[in-house]
Amino acid sequence: MMNVLIPTDFSENSHNAIRYALDYFAAIPVNFYLLHISPNTAMPADDDSDLLFNTAASQGTAQGSITSLREEILHFKLLAKNAGHQFFAIHENMLLVEAIRKQIDAKEIDYVLMGTKGASKNNRNEIGSNTSEVITKVKCPIFVIPENARFKKIKNISFLTDYNCIYRNKVINGLSQALLIQKAALRVLHIRSQNTMLSAAQTDNKGFLHYFFKDIKHSFHFLENKNIEAGVQDFVETWEIDLIAVVAKNLNLTQRLLFNRINPAISYPYEVPFLILHE
Repeated sequence: MMNVLIPTDFSENSHNAIRYALDYFAAIPVNFYLLHISPNTAMPADDDSDLLFNTAASQGTAQGSITSLREEILHFKLLAKNAGHQFFAIHENMLLVEAIRKQIDAKEIDYVLMGTKGASKNNRNEIGSNTSEVITKVKCPIFVIPENARFKKIKNISFLTDYNCIYRNKVINGLSQALLIQKAALRVLHIRSQNTMLSAAQTDNKGFLHYFFKDIKHSFHFLENKNIEAGVQDFVETWEIDLIAVVAKNLNLTQRLLFNRINPAISYPYEVPFLILHE
């Protein structure tokens, strides 16, 4: 049984991420844990009457969140296409990263799935600060579902790599699982500097990927472009990429592709989900 944790703030962005998860995992049984974080509204008080007021306000907020969680679960139970999909409500009053770490340990979570809102028209650099923090601080495979992403049959998964790291079991298993669940082909994309050949170590790492995925349809490609974002955009369109996987250890690449967007012509971060893999 797969265990998937989905933080929700009851927004349309969160609802879109949950709908995507139901479709992505439609063929397998899954425990979906919907996590809502309520801010601690209690403040230091000078007298007992203020303390009572703040405590009551905090309790009222928590009760409202629990009610909303239950309503959300009832709604998505009706949308579930698999009788093996189970839903559980979790309400926490702590920081998001702490709450996610707690539930990963307690529920043996396989994936964290987060919806992320695209940058505003006024500032395209402000993309998913909560998502960015979770990616860098939570050591669990994380799906990032853009607000404009709609599930369609995943035919091709792109794995972005510079071949500089040894691919450990967690990375390989996470990538393999995605390929098997979706029955997809793997398109390995090497991002390199211009006129640079692979070193011996990089060649060995590429060979390992070829050997490990020998029974899965796969191909190798390279991107030699000063503008990485534009190059990835072209690759996504040319090869009909439906999911982009990247190792979280490569923080510069991850941040650049997901959070430091400045060109409004680049659409892939807002339409194609990312799978962030941790070693």
